[in-house]
Amino acid sequence: MARAADIPLLIAGLGNPGSEYARNRHNVGFMAIDEIHDRHRFGPFKTRFRGDVAEGTLAGRKAFLLKPLTFMNESGIAVGAFARFYKLPLAAIVVIHDDLDLIAGKLKVKTGGGDAGHNGLRSITSALGPDYRRLRIGIGHPGHKERVYGHVLGNFSRADEDWLVPLLHAIAEAGPLLAEDDDAGFVNKVTLLTARPAKAAGTPPRPKDT
Repeated sequence: MARAADIPLLIAGLGNPGSEYARNRHNVGFMAIDEIHDRHRFGPFKTRFRGDVAEGTLAGRKAFLLKPLTFMNESGIAVGAFARFYKLPLAAIVVIHDDLDLIAGKLKVKTGGGDAGHNGLRSITSALGPDYRRLRIGIGHPGHKERVYGHVLGNFSRADEDWLVPLLHAIAEAGPLLAEDDDAGFVNKVTLLTARPAKAAGTPPRPKDT
């Protein structure tokens, strides 16, 4: 029986192709993939399986990064084709996606479950079944159902950059833990890396100039 470390890892980030969508909240999966790619010096992206694919290693394990070029609603075409070609078990697939149900900047990792109205997840589940790993990045909810479409396809604001940039850096830094199948350790490391230092208790106020 093959060890998990002997099975390639696929990390698929979800988004829509094209420069007009590049900074959309819905494209945070693509952004995370690019950060992992640069931090861990993966090879160049090449078009395969109707997606952009890069090859490298994480924690000594062969790993692939995938950005589907099929648009969000048909993400399962690219992810499914890749998984079937390499005969990957679902435990070797991590899908990074935006999540309306998490507050902005919150991150969670889970295996399996429903799609919560996310069309990219629905497409992948239709192609492969539900039991792949999901890295959920919160983008917050706009408050009203009618505003959801504009929210997810709207660009991150300048204020969002305050949490988004550190979070993407932390995801890339902690990425090797995903290759070690240590999802809890991954979340803990991201949490530590993004925690803002608390003001020391009992620190006396700075004296006023006189």
